[in-house]
Amino acid sequence: MSVEIRRGTARFVEREPGRLSQHGFSFGPHLDPDRLSFGPMVCHDDHVLGRRTGFEEHAHQDLEIVTWVVSGSLVHRDGTGAEVTLQAGDCGVLSAGSGVRHSEIAGDDGPARFVQVWLTPDEPGAPPAYARATAGAAPGTGPVRLVGAGGPLSVRVAGAALDVVRLGAGETLALPAASRVHAFLTTGALLRSSLAEPLAAGDALCVTDGASYDVTAAVPTEMLIWSF
Repeated sequence: MSVEIRRGTARFVEREPGRLSQHGFSFGPHLDPDRLSFGPMVCHDDHVLGRRTGFEEHAHQDLEIVTWVVSGSLVHRDGTGAEVTLQAGDCGVLSAGSGVRHSEIAGDDGPARFVQVWLTPDEPGAPPAYARATAGAAPGTGPVRLVGAGGPLSVRVAGAALDVVRLGAGETLALPAASRVHAFLTTGALLRSSLAEPLAAGDALCVTDGASYDVTAAVPTEMLIWSF
């Protein structure tokens, strides 16, 4: 068994006026040679933005940027012409490709929390593109595919997939069997299992042995599960 627990309390914390960011991997001045990436995943951020604050227009290139809104709303604008407001339960994918500028600002309805992942695409230089989708996940319905085969969204990384699952208290989920699995708790908690001590919101499991493991929710829990 090869399972690593990455605790939310061990994330690199960045505070700016109106913003709290917690970085799961080395980012900017926060350098840890042991936490550079996980397969094609080079960034896993948990952001909280105050009302009408956020990231003003800036540039990206050759990244697949996947955003999941946990609470509140997030206004996304980019150079492809996309201008959308992502609500809780919405997912957006910005394929930066050859280069694109975008901004992300919390809506008027209060603080916004979102999880953002950056993936390195298989091929650089593709035309930029943007798409969004809404997840209908509910306790007891099982994982809902958002990104990848069978889902409404795609990224330019072969074999990459993102599922969202909402578990009721006591409900058990079998994690996917894949070369790499990154399971992140946005809310809730997991019971102690053969994998680990109990996990809380902000914690992640990184599995690299290709096996499937069961996890059980202690309370109503939402998880974002990447497989590669």
